[in-house]
Amino acid sequence: MSGKSDIVKGRIKEAAGALTGNDALRDEGKTDQAVGKAKQVVENVADDIKKKNDKTIKKA
Repeated sequence: MSGKSDIVKGRIKEAAGALTGNDALRDEGKTDQAVGKAKQVVENVADDIKKKNDKTIKKA
């Protein structure tokens, strides 16, 4: 799953938990959102490294 889909899934779970009073589901949603944000950071770093690597290869 991508980071964005984890964030969306987490928001839905958090909202459902809030509506039903289910604290465990709300917490699970917050965790999913945090995981999604971390995945996005890793994806961005990987993209930056790939771009820099591609530029280095073109210069050589």
